[in-house]
This record gives sequence, C-alpha cells and structure tokens, in this order.
Amino acid sequence: MICEGCKDLIVTIVKKGWSERVITASRKAGAEGGTVLMGRGTGIHEMQSILGLPIEPEKEVILTIVEPEQTDEILLAIEKAAQLDTPGMGIAFVISLNKIAGRVHMFCQDKE
Repeated sequence: MICEGCKDLIVTIVKKGWSERVITASRKAGAEGGTVLMGRGTGIHEMQSILGLPIEPEKEVILTIVEPEQTDEILLAIEKAAQLDTPGMGIAFVISLNKIAGRVHMFCQDKE
C-alpha cells in the first residue's frame, strides 16, 4: 500500500552516542519514534588525522516522519536536546514526503 499525502521527514545527524537524546526529545514533543542509521563524515569543526591520514568520525542519522503541523515543535526539541546550536554538534533538516510505502497504517487513514 502506498500512502499519498504530505508528511515531513526530519533528518538529524549527530555524533555517535547522541541518538537516544534525539529520539527521547522528539517523542516527548509528539513524534511516534524514529529510525537510527550509522554513518561517517566530517564537518568543518571535525577535521582530524592520525599520521596524516584523515579520520571520519562515526555519526548517527535519525529519521523521523511527522505530521507537518508537528514539525516545528519536534525540530526545536531536537535542536535543544542535541545542542545543535553549538558548532560541531550536528545538523537537522526537514524533507517533505509526498508518498510513503511500507508501514503506512501509521500515517494514512484507510480509504474504503
């Protein structure tokens, strides 16, 4: 089943070990949960090397699907919990979703 209709995806990228704070804050603000993926990468505040070889710090990527009217409140909660206003702590951004497939019962009303 494919659900059509606008939802928002909040993508949060933080240092390894910070995803639980993001999930907890987003749930308190109204999100139903999130998906955590592991990643690697560096920002301008994280350029490190050992013996001249660059190190890519481990990251956690949290994907949270929310209703558009919830987005601002949840994004603000994530920003505070993950200290995203501090350089080098991470980033969060929002992508509009037009279609969702999979566990769509969470997001769509049955059209019978």
